Parts: sequence; structure tokens; C-alpha cells
Amino acid sequence: MTSDAGSLTRWGITPSQTVGPYLSLGLPWSDGSYVVPAGTPDAVRIGGQVVDGAGVPVPDALVETWQADPAGRFDHPDDPRGACPPTVPGFRGFGRSPTDTDGRWWVLTVKPGCLPCPDGDLEAPHLTVSVLGRGMLDRLVTRIYFPDEQEANAADPVLAALPAAARATLVAQKDEDGLRFDIRLQGANETCFFAV
Repeated sequence: MTSDAGSLTRWGITPSQTVGPYLSLGLPWSDGSYVVPAGTPDAVRIGGQVVDGAGVPVPDALVETWQADPAGRFDHPDDPRGACPPTVPGFRGFGRSPTDTDGRWWVLTVKPGCLPCPDGDLEAPHLTVSVLGRGMLDRLVTRIYFPDEQEANAADPVLAALPAAARATLVAQKDEDGLRFDIRLQGANETCFFAV
């Protein structure tokens, strides 16, 4: 197809190749926020708000989480140690939460265990997070670390490689509902995102 005005009229204007705004057509699951079933012992609610560079809530984003179980294992063939059934009944390791009209998202999960690095170091307990949304040409990838893991966080090789300001954007904060992790897409205090 050529890019002349006649071809646009004939074919209509099509959406740009972004990861949104069609997220609501097929990606959300009715139970997507439940990495573990409600009532799971030691479950923690992690949630927050996705905002743009001006601090305006993003109402049509999708936040996905991926994590190990509390033993630091994955029930997945790509785990170099071999797939291992989860230690928590009903744990699926993956969550998917669309943002609401105020940009809020949440998942119910359990704290993962530490993960081994190829060099023998350990990564602190964390969730890997993907953010998808309108106007984004690719997903953004970040991590959520736990505020009660100061020693493990200090030894984590990923956190250690970052400047202090960037590290601070990756650690959730305690709140009345569990843990709060806001995701700022741009601007001052932008969440640290990783090139993957």
C-alpha cells in the first residue's frame, strides 16, 4: 500500500502499531489480578497507580506481573533448574490487571523467594512487571522489590547497578492495603524501566 492520500481514503486510516488502546478487547481476565486465590495464607495485595509524565492517571493501561513462588522456583520449562510445581496451592506466578478510570491497578500474590544468578549471587525477592498502554510502541519492563528485604535488596546485583534515585523507584511502600507501587511512565521520578 502506498502512502498517498488516495490510498488512505480507500483503506481508511488504521491505528498506529502501538500496544494499545485495544487492551480491553481480549487481554483482561476476570480473575487476572489473582496470582493466588483469595484467602491464601501470607497473601499480599500490591497495587498502585499508573500515571503519565504530568502525573495524570492512565485509565487504559495493563499491568502484568511474573514471579517465582516463595521457594524461588518457577513451574516453567525455561527455569534452568527445571520446572517445579508451586509450593503454594493455586499459585500461578502470573497476574494481569487493567487500570481503572483513575489509573489504579492491583494483584493479590505471595512474596517470591530469592533467585540465583549464574555467578552464584542472589537476586532479592521481586516481581517482574510489564506495562502496556495506548501510545506505547513497546511494553515497558520494570521490577517491584519488597520494602522489608533491605539486606537482600542491598545485595541484589540489579539494584546495585543502579543510581540511588532509580533504585528508589523499584521498591514498593507499605500502605493500609498491603504494598503500594506507583508506575510513573515519564518525567520527574520516572519509574526505572529495563531494556529487555
